[in-house]
Amino acid sequence: MSEEAPRSFEQLLTEIDRLTTLLERGEVPLEQALAAFEKGMALVREAGVVLDGAEARLARLVEGPRGELREVPMPLTPDR
Repeated sequence: MSEEAPRSFEQLLTEIDRLTTLLERGEVPLEQALAAFEKGMALVREAGVVLDGAEARLARLVEGPRGELREVPMPLTPDR
């Protein structure tokens, strides 16, 4: 069995959108609808992994007390 190449977040969203549209139309047999739902949920989990990776890569440079720059993780919520 060959392993699929990783898909981009945008590709995952496109496929999730296609499956959602298919299910919303309600014109597919139950077994096909269940298979589409299961595939969609797997794609949502895969997209979550991609997002987690993107969040981990986000960082900002902060100037330290001696003028040195250091990289610190970006907060996921704005500082207010």
